[in-house]
Amino acid sequence: MDDDGGFSGGNMQRPALKKLLADVDAGLVDTIVVYKVDRLTRALSDFARIVERLDRREASFVSVTQAFNTTTSMGRLTLNVLLFFAQFEQEVTGERIRDKIAASKKKGMWMGGVLPLGYDLPTDQTARALVVNDEQAEQVRTLYRLYLELGSVAGLAERLNAQGWRTRVRVSRKGNRSGGVLYSRGALFHLLKNRIYLGEIVHGDLSMPGRHPAIVDADLFDRVQRQLKANTVQYAERPMRAAELPLKGLLHDGEGHRMSPSFGYGRGGKVYRYYVSAPLQQGRKCSTGAGVLRRVRAEAIHEVIEGALVGRLGHDDAVPLAAMLGPVKRIDLLMDEVRITLMADRLSLALRKSLEPVRDDAEAATLTLPVRCQARGGQVRQLDGEGRALILRQRLDPVLVKGLRRAYQLATAMGWNAADGSFRQTDVTSPTSAYERKLVRLAFLAPDLQRDILEGRQAPGLTLQRLLHDPLPLAWDR
Repeated sequence: MDDDGGFSGGNMQRPALKKLLADVDAGLVDTIVVYKVDRLTRALSDFARIVERLDRREASFVSVTQAFNTTTSMGRLTLNVLLFFAQFEQEVTGERIRDKIAASKKKGMWMGGVLPLGYDLPTDQTARALVVNDEQAEQVRTLYRLYLELGSVAGLAERLNAQGWRTRVRVSRKGNRSGGVLYSRGALFHLLKNRIYLGEIVHGDLSMPGRHPAIVDADLFDRVQRQLKANTVQYAERPMRAAELPLKGLLHDGEGHRMSPSFGYGRGGKVYRYYVSAPLQQGRKCSTGAGVLRRVRAEAIHEVIEGALVGRLGHDDAVPLAAMLGPVKRIDLLMDEVRITLMADRLSLALRKSLEPVRDDAEAATLTLPVRCQARGGQVRQLDGEGRALILRQRLDPVLVKGLRRAYQLATAMGWNAADGSFRQTDVTSPTSAYERKLVRLAFLAPDLQRDILEGRQAPGLTLQRLLHDPLPLAWDR
């Protein structure tokens, strides 16, 4: 087995362990030999899943330093006791380390992490106080003043990137280099809110006086915070609740970039929600490769994912999308298909066999959906076997239903008899406004289309606004 150095035994997200379990599933392993049981895993729940996979392939494991026989009830009890203590030891060690870090930060010590711009690492390991880097400290003060001048983080990022400003280059203990890239809005938000520049040490939601000197005066810092708060009030009022955009962190474009929530306003304050690729949101140059959708309407991709999970996983169509995403590990959006990667251990065996296995990951399966994507407008439609767009879920549009009912009232007042389609000539009332003259046409839509509207099965995008303004063909078959 390969070495899994640097990875915690508290979970199964370890490359060498994944490779070993894939070999077990392939029938290439008869026995796993470990030094101690906790070298395999320290989590009891993970060990239960490993044993299940071993039993499925009639494989076993042996601990060199611990003698027990898992074929007997006493042996299994001994094994579970050992695993309980291994997990307990891991949790106690973690708590001890977290308590030590918290106590040290209360004393104002720098306890590691990403080194902030403007400071160098402590030279005195006893005091553990950050050392001011004068050149970088002036850069930080310049960024604060420039933000107040421009009034927005987006404007600040645009100015810095145009002038070629780059983040600090960091070198890890192993010699790996990071940073040295153009400033993103997220990096600037963090820099402008970082209380470490006031000479404080931050731990969670708390900030304590630090042992290092401040490089930004309190008045400048407070003015920046007031400006940030004033700019973000409007965002807090916008309808961007997480429950309405549940694919955050799951959705990726055709090149593997994560797609994050975004939104804009149309006429009359209408909100348009999107998922946008990270390079596009950060203002980075995007490749022009074919088959990559950079922006997608949230409602369109939600409908595709909901339809797939309701149809294949058996969810009730009244369940919100956020509650269906438990088994979903990742979603990849291409121009001609959507790939939904599911965690196999959360699926039934029958369903798992009906899905495509994922190469190099025996714990995942893929559900592939043929779709048609429209780059302009970010629309996505799932297709059936003949290439036609599917109507995936019933969506009753109360505005459209109300408009249809009002159209029938107007048509009846004009003397129309819906039963036989005839008109009477007496006691009739004509529509009094241009809006009513447009609305009354809905009473003469094709019967199957009216039925779909009343049942919530109308085509996506078919709204009252569209029916009022688009020319309607007279022939029902059109």
